[in-house]
Amino acid sequence: MAAIITEKFRLHNASQFEESFTESANDVYYFFIGKSTPFTSGTSGGSDSSPPTPIDGPTDEFFAWDDMIAAKSITSSSVQRVIARRNWANGSTFDMYDPTYSASNTTTSGASNLYDSTFYFVTTDYRVYKVLDNNAGVAYSGSEPTSTTTAPFSSGGYVLQYMYTLTSGQINNFLTADFMPVTTDSTVSAAATDGAIDALRVTAGSGYTDGTYYAAIYGDGTSQGTSSGGIVRITVTSGSIVAFGLTAGTNTTIHAAGAGYTFGTINLASGYTFSDSALTTADAIGGSGGAVNVVISPKGGHGFNAIEELGGHYVMMATTLTAAEGDDVSTENDFRKLGIVVNPYSYGTTSVATESTARMTYALKLTSQSGTYDGDEKISQATTGAIGKVVEWDSANSILYYTQERFGDYGTNGTTGAYVAFSGANVVTGATSSATGTPDAAADSAVTLAGGNTLTFTDGYANPELDPDSGDMIYLENRKPISRSSDQIEDIKIIVEF
Repeated sequence: MAAIITEKFRLHNASQFEESFTESANDVYYFFIGKSTPFTSGTSGGSDSSPPTPIDGPTDEFFAWDDMIAAKSITSSSVQRVIARRNWANGSTFDMYDPTYSASNTTTSGASNLYDSTFYFVTTDYRVYKVLDNNAGVAYSGSEPTSTTTAPFSSGGYVLQYMYTLTSGQINNFLTADFMPVTTDSTVSAAATDGAIDALRVTAGSGYTDGTYYAAIYGDGTSQGTSSGGIVRITVTSGSIVAFGLTAGTNTTIHAAGAGYTFGTINLASGYTFSDSALTTADAIGGSGGAVNVVISPKGGHGFNAIEELGGHYVMMATTLTAAEGDDVSTENDFRKLGIVVNPYSYGTTSVATESTARMTYALKLTSQSGTYDGDEKISQATTGAIGKVVEWDSANSILYYTQERFGDYGTNGTTGAYVAFSGANVVTGATSSATGTPDAAADSAVTLAGGNTLTFTDGYANPELDPDSGDMIYLENRKPISRSSDQIEDIKIIVEF
């Protein structure tokens, strides 16, 4: 069966995803980091220098919950539609807009579809332009365009359409080396004409009579085929039809763009070309081998909907981790895993979480403590058989933050594979530091942390703030270790392509 998933389907899905952050019954998204311990071939697979590729299934989702360190909510202001970044540079050759590209009709750059091509670019001043004509594939030659006119204009030998300018907020939050925000400029949109003909593809031919001619654009446009519809002004020089441009008398131009065209044709035969724009005086052009073909504009016209026109089927979610984020995100260890989970529950409930940040480690309030626990070292309770790995040791408050991964000597018994939770007033010992401490079974109150937040213990224990294994994990990524510190900000951007 010959079938495709269309670009409109991709755009629809991207739009629905973006809207899910703001609709009345909105979804709640959390970005998370995890895995303070190294990747190893005997446990998680891979290594820190070559992290394993996550497997799409429940197993790796469970793993991600086991070693999760912290989570932060993604707000609607942190979500932006984006497109692949194409930078302007003098001397570069760009593709031109043409909706008919295919495997048998490729772009100048060799792309087989419009949205893989380079038919738009952003300047150093963060203005975005669409290329309506690329001068038959010649390199751009001239100064950087700056015009914000709503009409097509010439620059560097190209015909361009101004689309929009990035705001400072978009530049700071969503612009990367590979992607850039896309938005629709209301002024440009209002000036666009649905079905207007703004560009032509010209085949020069030979043997034509030099001069200026006018021809109606036939097809399905408003008043098509008449002087009230679309009209082209054809220039013939040295027996050949001159290429499309915007300079009358020098180029073959659009005399009247018309409206309402979804297809169009131009007939160069005798009786269809004229000496006047009113199309009253027939004037045969002669010659052979030439053609003037229209390039159909997108629905609404060029600039009417920049997101759709430029292929905005990407959604970027941008977030930052600033220091400890109010004590919820450890700055004393690294992380190797990040992801997104939708609609997780608050711990011990079936209510979707509302916290802006969430600590995801377990915690112990110790008393009778001796020594200093090391990050990533194995900790154990000989009495219960519980095993875990240290994420952070808060010596000022005698709080030990830890995870229990489902690997032997990481969170389970190395012999039996059994998982046992830490419990009771049983001594917790560090395997390499030899540090010891007893959970404070009398600790049933809130402890004020360094950043001013409080952490409430029950019999010396505190659970993660989100309920493990709740919600839907929609994104998971393993990375080389990323170190954190108290004066550091991580700027994290996740791009989803639909």
